Amino acid sequence: MATELLDRALELDPQVALRPEPFGALAYHYGNRRLVFLKHPDMVAVASHLGEHPSLAATLEACHVAPSRWPSFATAFESLITSEVVRERSSTG
Repeated sequence: MATELLDRALELDPQVALRPEPFGALAYHYGNRRLVFLKHPDMVAVASHLGEHPSLAATLEACHVAPSRWPSFATAFESLITSEVVRERSSTG
């Protein structure tokens, strides 16, 4: 279930570059050459700050995303993990 992702520590993959666009951003993975559209500025803000917080939920809170929107963000970030734009941080740092 995607909402379980809220408790996990995530980060933007180091091989991903975000290019700001009026609609949000383009995320390009230099390793697998995938291009993913982040279609909302809130998604870009959260993706950019994932590594600064202990969990996806903490990042959403820090980025002032309303809790009612968290389930949709969890689903979106689950997709970004599948696309290798975002990855789980290891507990060893």
